[in-house]
Amino acid sequence: MASATAKQPAKTAGKAASGGSGGAAGGAPAMPLASPLMGGLNKKKKPFLGMAAPLGYVPGLGRGATGFTTRSDIGPARDANDPVDDRHAPPGKRTVGDQMKKNQEEDEEDLNDTNYDEFNGYAGSLFSSGPYEKDDEEADAIYAALDKRMDERRKERRELREKEEIEKYRMERPKIQQQFSDLKRKLAEVTEDEWLSIPEVGDARNKRQRNPRHEKLTPVPDSFFAKHLQTGENHTSVDPLQGVSNIPSPLTSTPFPGGLNTPYPGGMTPEAGELDMRKIGQARNTLMDMRLSQVSDSVSGQTVVDPKGYLTDLNSMIPTHGGDISDIKKARLLLKSVRETNPHHPPAWIASARLEEVTGKLQVARNLIMKGTEMCPKSEDVWLEAARLQPGDTAKAVVAQAVRHLPQSVRIYIRAAELETDIRAKKRVLRKALENVSKSVRLWKIAVELEEPEDARIMLSRAVECCPTSVELWLALARLETYENARRVLNKARENIPTDRHIWITAAKLEEANGNTQMVEKIIDRAITSLRANGVEINREQWIQDAEECDKAGSVATCQAVIRAVIGIGIEEEDCKHTWMEDADSCVAHGALECARAIYAHALQVFPSKKSVWLRAAYFEKNHGTRESLEALLQRAVAHCPKAEVLWLMGAKSKWLAGDVPAARSILALAFQANPNSEEIWLAAVKLESENNEYERARRLLAKARSSAPTARVFMKSVRLEWVLGNIDAAHELCTEALKHYEDFPKLWMMRGQIEEQSENIDKAREAYNQGLKKCPHSMSLWLLLSRLEERVGQLTRARAILEKARLKNPQTPEIWLESVRLEYRAGLKNISNTLMAKALQECPNSGILWAEAVFLEARPQRKTKSVDALKKCEHDPHVLLAVAKLFWSERKITKAREWFLRTVKIEPDLGDAWAFFYKFELQHGTEEQQQEVKKRCENAEPRHGELWCAESKHVLNWQKNIGEILVLVASKIKNTF
Repeated sequence: MASATAKQPAKTAGKAASGGSGGAAGGAPAMPLASPLMGGLNKKKKPFLGMAAPLGYVPGLGRGATGFTTRSDIGPARDANDPVDDRHAPPGKRTVGDQMKKNQEEDEEDLNDTNYDEFNGYAGSLFSSGPYEKDDEEADAIYAALDKRMDERRKERRELREKEEIEKYRMERPKIQQQFSDLKRKLAEVTEDEWLSIPEVGDARNKRQRNPRHEKLTPVPDSFFAKHLQTGENHTSVDPLQGVSNIPSPLTSTPFPGGLNTPYPGGMTPEAGELDMRKIGQARNTLMDMRLSQVSDSVSGQTVVDPKGYLTDLNSMIPTHGGDISDIKKARLLLKSVRETNPHHPPAWIASARLEEVTGKLQVARNLIMKGTEMCPKSEDVWLEAARLQPGDTAKAVVAQAVRHLPQSVRIYIRAAELETDIRAKKRVLRKALENVSKSVRLWKIAVELEEPEDARIMLSRAVECCPTSVELWLALARLETYENARRVLNKARENIPTDRHIWITAAKLEEANGNTQMVEKIIDRAITSLRANGVEINREQWIQDAEECDKAGSVATCQAVIRAVIGIGIEEEDCKHTWMEDADSCVAHGALECARAIYAHALQVFPSKKSVWLRAAYFEKNHGTRESLEALLQRAVAHCPKAEVLWLMGAKSKWLAGDVPAARSILALAFQANPNSEEIWLAAVKLESENNEYERARRLLAKARSSAPTARVFMKSVRLEWVLGNIDAAHELCTEALKHYEDFPKLWMMRGQIEEQSENIDKAREAYNQGLKKCPHSMSLWLLLSRLEERVGQLTRARAILEKARLKNPQTPEIWLESVRLEYRAGLKNISNTLMAKALQECPNSGILWAEAVFLEARPQRKTKSVDALKKCEHDPHVLLAVAKLFWSERKITKAREWFLRTVKIEPDLGDAWAFFYKFELQHGTEEQQQEVKKRCENAEPRHGELWCAESKHVLNWQKNIGEILVLVASKIKNTF
């Protein structure tokens, strides 16, 4: 502590000066300070007071007051087992004793023989316990530099030697990877079929691990406990914690050694070891009897236990395989009590028998249920359960006995017929049953099903006499009778059951089947009148369902008559059109096309001037009818709606597709008269002539159209006609003339630029696109054409700048972003394309074309995750659905890919790219029928959009190709690069 106190000389000097015993130099007593009370003594102060202590001064050194340590210096005394202050100390350093032992081991030098070497001596540093001073550090640095210098001189030779040793070692003991390198190279020759035929790795665990055995628990019998209770009366054992012998006394409740707090069984009774298990079981049974007797009524003797609840309770109590045996005993005891309390309660006997059946005691179950038949002879359920549990011949005897007790039970007769294996025996049983229970429709139906048609007709004649209110029997008889007899049967049926609509509908179907169609309408009308007179409410939905059934059965006239009779019932006038259109769509969805046709016919009678109804009917005939029915409908349509251009065009197109060009021309001529100067009709006439190679007539028509009805589309068609025919100069002149009148029509600028591109006039094409963009800055196609033109001539930087300018003028435009991403990707800058895609998705988060492209920009392992994100953002976007289908295709998941292709073309049939990919997929993985089906559906859908589709369909060389040819052409240009 002397050194510690020397660090604070000012404080210690003050203490020594005021202590009165410790002097500055020799320990002389300090002089008291002068004060006025001492008679004005004026003595000088000591020179060292208030000054700093000299160097090396130690307070108390002169009087020997140094070298001692107080408790305040080292802290309180601590035991060796006390924990240290560090709460997270490692094992071996968590107590004070561990710390002291560790310090002692570090101080002691290891002088063991195992630590001695003849040359080096004892291991370790000789001066490890000494202080590490600055000169030691300098010496170590010099030695380290020398070692490093010597090591560098030998480094190259040493590394060469180590490399040779490693190579020699690898030659002697090659890695597994090197051993199989030749086989790895041969993997490139493995075909796809060989790869797929490699078997999967099985379960490599041993048999015991694959099939772990269930733990078996054997219940210990009561005798085991009783025996060991007697032998284990006295125990002498030493408690390892207490170190003394504890001998329990029978008269005390002293705990057993080892920390058992529960007294030993019998420890509280004078006679240790006497535990009668038999008496405990009897007491348990007595307690159960008491509880059961508490729920019974002692006054009337009738049970108040819920009889229906026994079966449901038993279902929860009956154990499955491996159930607890005690639950079965409880259930058995409970049911026994129920049987004894009320022996005439059938569910108790049935439940008891089923309990024994489940537990495997089939004979006991049979005995119980037979006793139940004695106690409950009038219960159908008990007899049927007895017949079920008994074997074949015995079951027949049981059923015969049941019939004697219950001669009117239909279920027992049906069970008796089921037990018979011979058809004649079944018939005999059922006829006997019908003698006793002639009013049972169920018995009659089963009996009739077993007979031949002639015998069935005779039996049904008797059945309708016994059961005159059964509609099914009347209708079955009518179906078996001749036409005249069937009419009489149905008339009798209407007299007996005047409130059933099925008899009237069957009568109408009967008349239609025999060619008497004029009676069908009358019968249905009389049916509505009669049913209303008898108080029957006419349910419109039920009648429409009956009409759909008639349609599916082939009764077209009946179906149409029912529709006409009930279609307007219960509908407000303003809701008629909307409701009928929904009914027609519903019938089409259910496959009842004649019902839908009848609904459209009725709607057209009520709304003859509604263009939308005529259009719906025309599209229905186009999709589900014949060409003749469509043309007949369109002729009526244009007569009622002559101003509806689309109806005229549909009629002309139908004639043209059938090859009747003169008829199509005449329809268009009539359309001109009804709609003079109509752009649509002019262009349809031009298309008709150009498709049939009448180019001069098409030119004359376009010239007339330009003079009488000049529009931008008319000029565009004129330019295109000259372009596809190879008259580039005429097309250029027409385009220039058109742009004077319609300079804000972007398609004209596009055509002008493309014509210049075709003529290899790059500068003029660029100028055309730039002029077009000045007039139409929001035309995406113009921006894309200009960018691709610059890219084609190698001006990548200019193309990039054009797209950036397009994005500034048209923010949140997915098409421009997509082209920017693809531009960078085609240039080989994949990192930049990924960055642009991320920005694009931030600006257009719900763009399907961007998400579809983003899926295939990812590496293969991340594509699936990206597709999930795309579906979350754009669940019903056709481009995303198409991307998912292509993803499954790339993973060889053929069935899933086909499902997603079907989903895509269903949600957007106008997307030509989807049809092209679908057709390409079927060409590789489908059958001939599937390929033709896709092609046919595509031709019916007539797609007009899609990037790949438009590139081929609008090409000047493909202008006369039909939909099927374009589909094949686009599919052939698709490469499976994904």
